[in-house]
Amino acid sequence: MVAKKNIKVIRAQSAGFCWGVERAINIAREFASEGTKTVFTDGPLIHNRQMMQKLESEGIHEVGDYQSKSNLSIDEKDKNDAVLVVRAHGISPERRQYLKSLGMEFKDATCPDVGIIAGKIRLHAKKGFFTVIFGDPKHPEVIGLQGYTEGKGHVVQETADIEALPPLGEKVCMVSQSTMFTHDFLTLSEKLKQLYPNALIFDTICGATKERQSDILTLVQQGAQAIIVIGGSHSANTIKLVKLSEAQGIPTFHIETIRDLDLNSISKYNTIGITAGASTPDFLIDEVFKTLETL
Repeated sequence: MVAKKNIKVIRAQSAGFCWGVERAINIAREFASEGTKTVFTDGPLIHNRQMMQKLESEGIHEVGDYQSKSNLSIDEKDKNDAVLVVRAHGISPERRQYLKSLGMEFKDATCPDVGIIAGKIRLHAKKGFFTVIFGDPKHPEVIGLQGYTEGKGHVVQETADIEALPPLGEKVCMVSQSTMFTHDFLTLSEKLKQLYPNALIFDTICGATKERQSDILTLVQQGAQAIIVIGGSHSANTIKLVKLSEAQGIPTFHIETIRDLDLNSISKYNTIGITAGASTPDFLIDEVFKTLETL
């Protein structure tokens, strides 16, 4: 049993859905609410299991896989009255061509920020540039972006990856997966510049990611003795928030729902900060907030 005590709970201003995620959900929900078409998403629309379960209950069905690589198994009889929604993380041109060939209505819910990154890569690839992408090679966003490099893309995660690049010539540009650390991107881009002084560097980390990372530091400044980060275990931006919080020397609890939280452990602290990844719905954040208030 958790003893009651006065606990101050601070909620980060940016916690929860970013505008790109909210846009994707609204697109899918709009089709589902009309009730005239079955709504399918190519892989999880966003990286939050609880939200995907909620969307499933609303008639939005996830098909495919996490990386949007597998063929979709949809009965032919269902295709005429179905719409296929592209996930917020985006897809490669080859995947887009495949999905459109299935004969269903096609709706692109790619986050516009990711679309901008793809556009920069595509523009420069057509001019003969090699593209260096800072990101996780297994993440669906990066897999999609690689498709725009025309076979001239290289994914890097650390300085050693920059040093291991093959000769790229004079035309080199660099972008970032939208959910990476700003300081890491700066370090790697400076290293690339040492090797390729004329390289074009595009900071494509999205504003929502930067806000959430900045808000971790704000929570610490406001006196948070521990920080709870709410979000999916596969959510790249959530995992980054966890690492950033831990880097401040603050006890950090990464949970998906309130059921994952050890209330005895968290109740040791008088001031607790709460933040959440860009794919975390408000109902999960509110649940944690209200539970802590009752301690």
